[in-house]
Formats: sequence, structure tokens, C-alpha cells
Amino acid sequence: MLTQTTSRVLEPSDLDAALAVLDREPVANAFVTSRVRVAGLDPWRLGGEMWGWYEDGILESLCYAGANLVPICATPRAVRAFADRARRAGRRCSSIVGPAEPTAQLWRLLEPSWGPAREVRAQQPLMVTDRLPQNITPDPYVRRVRKDEMETIMPACVAMFTEEVGISPLAGDGGLLYQARVAELVGAGRSFARLDGDGKVVFKAEIGAATAHACQVQGVWVAPEYRGKGLAAPGMAAVLAYALADVAPVVSLYVNDFNTAARAAYRRVGFQEVGAFMSVLF
Repeated sequence: MLTQTTSRVLEPSDLDAALAVLDREPVANAFVTSRVRVAGLDPWRLGGEMWGWYEDGILESLCYAGANLVPICATPRAVRAFADRARRAGRRCSSIVGPAEPTAQLWRLLEPSWGPAREVRAQQPLMVTDRLPQNITPDPYVRRVRKDEMETIMPACVAMFTEEVGISPLAGDGGLLYQARVAELVGAGRSFARLDGDGKVVFKAEIGAATAHACQVQGVWVAPEYRGKGLAAPGMAAVLAYALADVAPVVSLYVNDFNTAARAAYRRVGFQEVGAFMSVLF
């Protein structure tokens, strides 16, 4: 029996089928799902193409191809098809990121033509929780960042990004895209910080993606001079309280495996490891 398999760029009319795939893994797919629910599948609004992989005429796997290349519910055959398409198109993304197994397969296929990468983070534990910790009091000084505090929060965001990714978000376009993204999260009430007596950010985090099922915390940062002073766990507990009350019933994040201090703080707040992501940075 012949099996009909094909990959193609999805169109706005494919939205329901794409959402059905995304909803199969609501926590792992929160980032892409949140974008698709806001922008649909029109490439101009979405900021990239959504590739689909069909088996027997049924949409089985996706791959978001924008600033990041993200395999979604991707079977090995789908990954091969996505790699072929990505190779033909040439590299336009700044990273490949997604669940560790399909992302590793995708990178193995793309590395001969796209490599070398600037950095490969092969194991980034995916952590989740759906409740507040019983033994950690949320930091009462962590609050939503106001729209008039962009100049206050931006230096901390830039410091976090540079430390985490290894390059400044201000490179290239002078930071216009990055500043717009920070402003978007502040405007949506999804940026949180604790300020010291001088009005300087000492802890911050954002809810970077949000759907009805799950949200994803990102950009967690403690000012260097305040590290080791016990701010991270109560700060995260405060962000978690906001997230569970106002955003989604499940909160997730992923973290570098070598960041033992952060992993310990997240575990103290009740996050448990449920899988792993992988990131390939260019």
C-alpha cells in the first residue's frame, strides 16, 4: 500500500489542523502556540512560515521557520523533510530550538551545510508546576513592571540576554526589535521585577508565552551584586503566583543543564523536570 506523505507551507485555512497538532503537547509547544493564536498562519503576521508534514493526508508534524527554527511534534520522517526544506531555503534563523530529540536529529542533518554553530546546548531541562510552593513565601516586592518603566527594565533585560545568549540584543538593528518585544510584554502585564531603594532592578522575569493551557517563564535574572542572597526562589514564587492566578493553569520554563543554581532555585519553588529542550545558537 502506498502512503501519501508530503510537506508544504501551511496557509491561513490550515489553522484548525495546525492548532490540533500544537495542542497535543501544550506545555512544550506554548511558545509557538501563543504566536499562532495571536497571528494565525499568515507568514507576514506570524513572523515566519509554518511548515506541515502530512501522512495519509493528515497533518502530523509542524516546523515553525522564523527567527527560530522549531520542530513541533516532529516524527523522524517529518524531521528529514523539514531538514530538506531548510537546507534548500538556506539559514535565515538565529537558532534552532525545540524538544531535544527531534532538534538533535534536525541539527545532525543541517550541520554539514549550516554549521558550525556558535554554541550547542544539547540538554536544557523542561520544568513545570501547577501549584504554589508551600514552604517559600512569594517576594512581596516583586510586581508587574509599569509601562512608564521601560527605561528602568531595559538595562536588566539587555544584561540578561547578553549573559544568556552570548551576544547583545542591541547588535544589528540597534535593539529595535528587542525593545519592541520587551515593550509588548510590559504592555501585556507579563513583565515582573523587584527594584531596590535606588530604583534599580535586582530581580526580573517575564511570562514570554501564554496560552489557555500553559505559559512559559523566561528571562529570569538576578543582578550580579545580589546573587547568592536568596532572591531567586521568592522572586520566582511571586511570578508563579501571578502566572497561576492570571495567565494559565500550568507554568513551564527551560533552563541550561549547567546552571545548577537556577535549577536548584526552580526545584525549591516546586518545578519538576518533565523533559528536555535543545538549542543550537548561530
